[in-house]
Parts: sequence; structure tokens; C-alpha cells
Amino acid sequence: MHGEDMCCGMMLGDTVPDIGLETFEPTKGDFGEFTLEGQKKNKRWTVLFFYPADFTFV
Repeated sequence: MHGEDMCCGMMLGDTVPDIGLETFEPTKGDFGEFTLEGQKKNKRWTVLFFYPADFTFV
């Protein structure tokens, strides 16, 4: 299926909305935050992996 035929999917190279996650930073012994915006700003690659709630092994 191509992008124009898909209802709700994304294609390689599409821009994803910014997300933020609360993390624990063991080096600081405190909580921190991960954001896609921060990754882009630091020119880092990010792989997003989504899986079903019952997790089927890949």
C-alpha cells in the first residue's frame, strides 16, 4: 500500500509529532525527560517501535 491509499499509517521518512516521555536518569539519580524535539535538535536518529498490548514476539 502506498501513503495515499492508507488511512492511518505512516511511511518511512514521514515527520512524526513531537512526544515527550518521563525517564529516570541513573547517572543523575533523578528523573528527566525524553522528547523527539530534543533528539532532532541534537541530530540524533530515533527508532520508534510500537507493539500490541499482548506483545507478540517478533
